[in-house]
This record gives sequence, structure tokens and C-alpha cells, in this order.
Amino acid sequence: MAVIPVELGGRSYEVRVGSGLLDDLPAQCGKLLRKERVPIVTDANVAEHWRETVESALLGAGHQPRWLVLDPGEATKSWRGLEGLVDWLLAEGVERGDQILALGGGVIGDLAGFAAAILKRGCGFIQLPTTLLAQVDSSVGGKTAINTGAGKNLVGAFHQPSLVLADLGTLATLPAREMRAGYAEVIKYGVLGDADFFAWCERNGARVLAGDRGSRDYAVTESVRTKARIVAEDERETTGARALLNLGHTFGHALEAETGFSDRLLHGEAVALGTVLAARYSARRGYLADGDAERVTAAIDAAGLPSEIAALDLAADGRALAAHMLHDKKMDAGTLPFVLLGAIGQAFLDRQVALDDVAEFLDEELQAH
Repeated sequence: MAVIPVELGGRSYEVRVGSGLLDDLPAQCGKLLRKERVPIVTDANVAEHWRETVESALLGAGHQPRWLVLDPGEATKSWRGLEGLVDWLLAEGVERGDQILALGGGVIGDLAGFAAAILKRGCGFIQLPTTLLAQVDSSVGGKTAINTGAGKNLVGAFHQPSLVLADLGTLATLPAREMRAGYAEVIKYGVLGDADFFAWCERNGARVLAGDRGSRDYAVTESVRTKARIVAEDERETTGARALLNLGHTFGHALEAETGFSDRLLHGEAVALGTVLAARYSARRGYLADGDAERVTAAIDAAGLPSEIAALDLAADGRALAAHMLHDKKMDAGTLPFVLLGAIGQAFLDRQVALDDVAEFLDEELQAH
């Protein structure tokens, strides 16, 4: 088991990466589970595979698991979903010092984390991520949120978990499409800040996706180490360091909005497309060598991820896609900073990007390739 600290002073916690962590859940959580009743939030897909494991572990340690099983998918991460979850937690008598267990992918982690942030002005929660995307990205760093009609993750809070247990065994039950979608975030870490790790991804992506244990362990652990370091440096995106983690997300969120935050385009797939677009746009502006942009595209392609927005057959032009970006959380005084690339492993914030130019670029991408 790898233990990676997220150093945030009084809000510090550990991310533990290994196999069999859910079977050992009570011992892993220790004194964090201070009461007999333990509230657990999950979705129907995850419950089918892992409810019995978690329930058996908790019952064996004298706890009484209390379950809320939600519908899978982004639609659950909504005002209605938040209201239902908060009402359930209140009915369960959850107190400020209790821990809510979030068993699932990014949707469950984001929703349960936001509920924990606002319930009685803040209670604890433990992330039990069961998808590759959640293990390497959304479970670490304390970003919690719901979606609204205006866009993705626009209502939320920074609220750090008490503990993250990334059980690699859960990846064995992950659908292949979800596994690929999560791998987009792994590639992203190399592209934005570690050229050597990106080269490792180029060589080992097929092994990770095929289930090689050592490769998966390394991919998750190295991704978490990178994110933990950046979060410790810039917890609330005030210095700009953490904003680099949004590589591909400005383009990707626009595509998610255009496709209705649906299964038509999973979040990780949107990040994959967004990372390709960020690389190509960086090359268009003269920051990144064309060959490096092609390497990014090839790595995304090799993982079986989408790399061409023309293939989405969108009923929108570049201007309509760029309009979605006006709701981006990073907007500052009417300006939207873009995460672009000077080289593979060297991301930076460009605050001088005109959305008209982005719209023109997107029109070209919609017609090209």
C-alpha cells in the first residue's frame, strides 16, 4: 500500500493506494468511524459490485451500515440530488463530527462531499473512489460541487476529505469505457507537468488498460503524488499552480455542456478531447511544437479515447462552443485564462486568449481531421 500525504496543515489527510482496502475498511478508517451507524452514499452500479464487501467489513467490526443508493450518471449531481441527500443525512441523524462514506466515482464523491461541506456547516467525509478517474483526480483535493443548467460544477465548495482509500481492486469491475475515460486524467498529469511520466504513459498505456497490476499501481500512485503536491501548494487556486490541473477542462467542459452532460460524452472523454485541443491550440499560437501536439493526440488515440471533435457530429459551431466557456469558474474580470503548453510537461496559464480566436480555431477543428 502506498500512503501519500496531502499536506494542508490542520486539514491534512492521507491518500492510501492499494488492493483490498475495502475489505479492511474499519481498520483503515480507525477512530474516524466513531459511531455504530455509518452513512454510505453510492450508486446502483457500484452497489451491485461492492455493497456486500463494504457491508460485511463494517458489520464485522460492529458497525451498522446505512445506505443511500442513487442513480448513476451526471444527472444525479444536481440540486434535486443534493436536496435528497441532505434530507436523508439529516433523517439519519448525522452530526458534525461524523463521517459520510462516498463509495463510487466522481459524481458520488462530488455530491457527497458538497453535502458534507454544507450539512450543519461542515461535517467529515471519506472518499472511497471506485473509478480510475476518481482515484487519480476527483477524490483528491477537496473540490466538491453539483451541476446546474448554466454549466458543470458551478455550485460547490472546497471541503477536504478526512481520508481517501483508493482500492485498486475496484478497477477490475470497471467497464472498459470508464477505464479509458479515467486514463485520460493520467495522461493529463504527464502532459501538464512531467515529460518523463508522459513518456511512461506512451509506453505503458496498453498495460494499464489491460489490467496489469504493477502498471495500474504506478499510474495511480504517481498521478496522486502529482496532484497532492499541487494541492498542497495551491489549495484554492489562488496562486495559479492548481489551475494547471484544469488542462483540457475548459475545452472539455464546453463539449460536455453541448452534449448535455450525458453518457454521449463521459467526463474523461471530454478531458481527452480537451487536452488534444489545448495542445493543438498551443501549437496554433506558436507555443508548442507541432510534433509535440501530434504526440499528445497519438497518446490519446492509442488509449482508445476520442481525439477529434468532428466525430461528435455536434449541431454547434465554434462560437456556440466558446459561449459555454463564459460560465467557466476561472473567469476573472471578464477574462478567461487558458491552460496551454510550451512543451510536453510544461503547462502555463495564458490570460491573453480572445474567445473569438478560440471560436475560429474550434470551427477549423469541427471541419478538419
